Amino acid sequence: MMAWTDRHCRYFLRQFSPRTLLYTEMVVANAILRGDRNYLLGFDPAERPLALQLGGSDPAMLAEAAAIGEQFGYDEVNLNVGCPSDRVQNATFGACLMARPRLVADCVRAMRAAVRVPVTVKTRIGIDDRDDYPFLQAFIEEVAAAGCEVFVIHARKAILSGLSPKENREIPPLVYERAWRVKRDYPQLTVVVNGGLRTVPQVAEQWRHADGVMLGREAYHNPYVLSALHAVAWEDHFHAPTPAQVVGRMQDYAARQLAAGTPLRAITRHMLGMMNGRAGARSWRRVLSEGVSRGAATPALLADALRAAEEVAVIPPDRTDPDDRHRIPLSRSGDEHHT
Repeated sequence: MMAWTDRHCRYFLRQFSPRTLLYTEMVVANAILRGDRNYLLGFDPAERPLALQLGGSDPAMLAEAAAIGEQFGYDEVNLNVGCPSDRVQNATFGACLMARPRLVADCVRAMRAAVRVPVTVKTRIGIDDRDDYPFLQAFIEEVAAAGCEVFVIHARKAILSGLSPKENREIPPLVYERAWRVKRDYPQLTVVVNGGLRTVPQVAEQWRHADGVMLGREAYHNPYVLSALHAVAWEDHFHAPTPAQVVGRMQDYAARQLAAGTPLRAITRHMLGMMNGRAGARSWRRVLSEGVSRGAATPALLADALRAAEEVAVIPPDRTDPDDRHRIPLSRSGDEHHT
């Protein structure tokens, strides 16, 4: 998610599941070739397993950018063919590329020739009025023939004009069955379902029909959902960290980042959702937000925010924050998920 899943966000989310595959923001291939590669591609080794998501439509540029990403240590390179924003369309990439499956296939073929890590594609189920199954099927077949074996399918079509990116995440209906059919028709492919998934039971239902799921905003706003999902995906005895454990690790991380010139706000802005569903969530957010606004620039702010949240947690139930509601029902199924 652009402007969301940067390196600080990913380091934070990694605390909640050691095995979930994390994705970068979509990075434009041309920016990698011309820009500050360390800024665009650098990451902490603790973030792995980690996929680099690229945007572009020029096979040669994408191949070169993918090769650079592999040199940086990414475990996968993903081509975004699902973003519907006007800015992306004007640059001739994102969801509009669904109308050009041969070009997408050429891009995948060039990228696969340039790297040894998997090259995957994130797509929608259709665009505008071209949203029936034969359209998606023709796209999948063309791109799979170029060697793509993993498709992340956002189970909504994209409206390329008239809707904002936010509206494109909400207005077109979710049609999970379309992604499930791809898996039934092409069992040799790995199909990962994306869109509207928030709870463990919802994810468990997807695992019955597909190979994995991708979570976006829910994982960002409610990171403990990753721990709940980890528990049912892998029986590896991983235990969800306590807020105090997360704060301790993030304080150490923040100290290293501040020494390198990173402002504390760049880290804390991704942590506001950690206490969602717990008593003291509002106090946690308030202390973090007000602290960085006042110029509090030390990692101790994290401990202060947690202390404020814990003080609220001992107030009788009828006086707790109305926003503090637990909403992660547990279930058990499946074997893999992404975010």
